Formats: sequence, C-alpha cells, structure tokens
Amino acid sequence: MDNDLSPVYLCDSADLQEGGLAVPFDVAHGGENLRAFAVRFEGRVHAYLNRCAHVPMEMDWQPNRFFDDSGQWLLCATHGATYAPDTGHCVAGPCSGAQLVRIELIEAAGQVHWQPTGALRPIAF
Repeated sequence: MDNDLSPVYLCDSADLQEGGLAVPFDVAHGGENLRAFAVRFEGRVHAYLNRCAHVPMEMDWQPNRFFDDSGQWLLCATHGATYAPDTGHCVAGPCSGAQLVRIELIEAAGQVHWQPTGALRPIAF
C-alpha cells in the first residue's frame, strides 16, 4: 500500500463560492470508494464524506448542492438532517448530535488541496 500522505490537489480556490455548489471528489475510506465534497462557508473551505450520519446515503439534493436556501446549513436530501457547514455537526433532524466525517483541506496560493490520513486515502487506480 502506498504510504504517501502528501496533500492532493482538489480545485482552484475560485471554484468554491460562498454558500455555492460543492466540488465533489472521491476518496477511499473504510475499504470503500466514496464520494466527498468541499464547500466554502464564511470564507473558509470545508470538506466531508458525502454520507449522512443518520443513514449512510449521499446527501446532495441536486448534484453538488448541499446548502439550504439560506446558505447557512448543509442538508441531507433523504431525511432532512441539518449540519453546520464549518463543523459537520448535526444540529437538527434524525442524526442530532452526530457529525459528518471531516476531511482536512489546505487552501494556499489560489488552490485547495485535501489532506490524506491513515483512514482517508486517494483512490488507487
């Protein structure tokens, strides 16, 4: 297995607009290849596995749309779980108290990279 934990390029900073569409990407986690997403909230970038903490289903209600109409909360399309975009904590709905699996991002020099860990890896081709 490759032990490289170097940051992985995700997108240009301009691709993540405040409260806008997410940038999707794929990761290996727990022996599965899963979708993840990155968003911008209050000027900072955040990323999570695209899996609701209530039922392990993808959350976006339309492709790459996670924010509610106010741009303040991430919503799960299946059961309406509501998450804080900056922490991934569930604040309302059937998953109250749980949280999304966070993926660390690094934003510098106009680019966003995600940081692999022992549990989150790039997908091997």
